[in-house]
Amino acid sequence: MSDIVLYDYWRSSASYRVRIALNLAGIAYETVAVDLLKREHKSADHLARNPQGLVPALLIDGHLFTQSLAIIEYLDETRSLRLLPAKAAQRAEVRTLAYAVAMDIHPVCNMGIVAQVMKLTEGGEAVRQAWMQKFIAEGLAAVELMLLKTPGSFCFGDHPSLADLCLLPQVYNAQRWSADISQLERVNAIASALESIPAFAAAHPDRHQPKS
Repeated sequence: MSDIVLYDYWRSSASYRVRIALNLAGIAYETVAVDLLKREHKSADHLARNPQGLVPALLIDGHLFTQSLAIIEYLDETRSLRLLPAKAAQRAEVRTLAYAVAMDIHPVCNMGIVAQVMKLTEGGEAVRQAWMQKFIAEGLAAVELMLLKTPGSFCFGDHPSLADLCLLPQVYNAQRWSADISQLERVNAIASALESIPAFAAAHPDRHQPKS
C-alpha cells in the first residue's frame, strides 16, 4: 500500500474537496473506496479509522486525518498551497465562505440525515429530491450574496482558496439534485472558472466513479 492513502467515496462532497487539494499539491495517492451505499463507512475497519463513520480519511506523513477542512488546512500548511490569505481578517472571510458551505449546507444534505428524514416522514424519492433542492438552493443563494462583496475571479481574489474547494463540490450537488441555481451569476461564474483548472477537473466525481 502507498504511504499516502485516501479513503473516500466518489460522490462525497468532502472527499471531492480533499481530492482537489491533493491535486493542487501534486501529491500522488492511492484511493481506497468506502462505499456509502453499502454502508462500508459503518464497518469495523472504517470506524477504526474514523469513529464518526464518515469520509474522507487521509493517511499521509505517518498520520491518519479525518474532517475534510482539517485535512485541507494541513495540506495547505505543509505544501504551501496558498489556500488562505496572509492577513488574519482575510483568512476569516475565506473561512466564513468555506464554512457556509461545509458546515451549513453540506451537513443538512448529508446522506444519513436525509435518510432519517425519509424514514420519519415515510417519504419516497420525491421527498429526498425536494429536501436537497430546498437546502442547496437556499444555501447557495446566501453564498451568492456573500460573494458579491468579495474581490477577484474566484471566491476571494484571483487565486483559488479554501472557499473554492468547498464551493465547486456543492455546485456539483446542485446539478445532481436539479436544484435551481441558474440565477446565481457569481456562483456559476466561479464554478465555471474552477472547472477549467486541471486540479479541480481531475477531482470531479465522474472521474472517480467505480467501474461496474
